[in-house]
Amino acid sequence: MNAMLRLVGWILALALVALPVVAVLNGWIGAAHWPLTKLRATGEFERVDGALLQKTLLPYAQRGFFAVDLAGAQDAVSKLPWVERAEVRKRWPDVLEVTVFEHRPFARWSGDLLLSEQGKLFPAKGIDVPKGLPLLGGPEARVSEVVELYNESRAMFAPIGLEVREVGLDPRGSWTLGLDNGARIVVGRSEARARLSRFVRLLPQLLSQQAQVLKLADLRYTNGFALTWAPVPAPAAVPQQQGQS
Repeated sequence: MNAMLRLVGWILALALVALPVVAVLNGWIGAAHWPLTKLRATGEFERVDGALLQKTLLPYAQRGFFAVDLAGAQDAVSKLPWVERAEVRKRWPDVLEVTVFEHRPFARWSGDLLLSEQGKLFPAKGIDVPKGLPLLGGPEARVSEVVELYNESRAMFAPIGLEVREVGLDPRGSWTLGLDNGARIVVGRSEARARLSRFVRLLPQLLSQQAQVLKLADLRYTNGFALTWAPVPAPAAVPQQQGQS
């Protein structure tokens, strides 16, 4: 009986010691005594909404220094628009510190996505998409291949004064390019770089011999390519000003 009483006494003693610790760690008590009153945001970011960042972290900070859920706060911040990843820490006695790494947009991607300079796709919904980004597209597993061909084709067309604005790879593996002059280039599935190089080498001569605008170039031929031309748009009429009497 005495042994049982001693065991119960030890359990009660341990509970009296442990319960306050558990209560503090879970924010049941102590949040008012050790509040996180300062938010320190670091990182080179331009597009992340500071007010939204603060609103997202506020519920976590309210639990106090010892009970703050850093993993949950970090996950919540990482889901904000433009955030690539985030790191959340606490600094004694009252600082919640967040480091934000922002997506840097490289291109638009088919399907309402953006492609970052780090090669990651992220949703474009709810964010102000920068103007002038090229449009790329293809299977998500082949992002690096699409970017590689885009960079190589840009270097090919730049010396002749044309800019590649679109690169697409369809599910069958066929490539298509769009130029800033409105022309579309159907490259096909094989020897894409060799076909583009041959076409770019001959394109200045072809353009100089035509009074029309190149609309479509199909490079899927063994010994050449097929071109479709369109009439040059008529210049817009300038309204004449009537003389004043």
